[in-house]
Amino acid sequence: MFLTNARCIRLHFLKPTRAQVAALARSDPRLGAWIRRLPPFPGFPDGARGRGTHYEALARAIVFQQLATRAAETIHGRVCALTPGTRFPEPEELACLPDPALRGAGLSTAKTAALRDLAARARDGRLRLASIARRADPAVITELVEVRGIGVWSAQMFLLFRLGRLDVLAPGDLGLQEGLRILDERSERPTPKELEARGAIWAPLRSVASWYLWRIVDHERAALRAAADAARDGTKRRSR
Repeated sequence: MFLTNARCIRLHFLKPTRAQVAALARSDPRLGAWIRRLPPFPGFPDGARGRGTHYEALARAIVFQQLATRAAETIHGRVCALTPGTRFPEPEELACLPDPALRGAGLSTAKTAALRDLAARARDGRLRLASIARRADPAVITELVEVRGIGVWSAQMFLLFRLGRLDVLAPGDLGLQEGLRILDERSERPTPKELEARGAIWAPLRSVASWYLWRIVDHERAALRAAADAARDGTKRRSR
């Protein structure tokens, strides 16, 4: 149970059945080979994005945009320290914080304005976070992109990692494009339109397929690092 503007909501960790994952693997033999090779899909939401309130998750998404994780975590922590407790300032608290305090915590002018817009919409009801989990994916995206600083990609990530929707595909995501490039052994990344068309076969588990595409990229990067380390070790041994 988590509190959002004094209301309680329950986050359901959604996970497909084994039969559903098996059907996904059969629908795309290339992806199926990776599904059998990689760890099982853990379900959504996950990690920090599955904790706290919807408001806090959206605020965190704004803070983390276009920043390295460590730098974003530092700034996020500084903003949290501006008010009592360890959590991100509530909408009412954020409204009382002066811009110099937020800028001093490391927020850019654009992110400060975005957070103020988020807080204002959460306060006056334009952003109906208490009931957002009950709305369909397109309606959620439509409502979220009205918030300054939240685009379609951020709204899609909210659907995936916060609401745990199992059939979301973000064709503009560079990680997914790279994952499909590796999966299909392409020389170049697919365009968003190509990824969207290619991913139609993964419905109704496009979120699950997306998770595996991200893991494929992680796997290949780890393999490249291991190969580079082995090559360096071999060079050192030969030079002795």
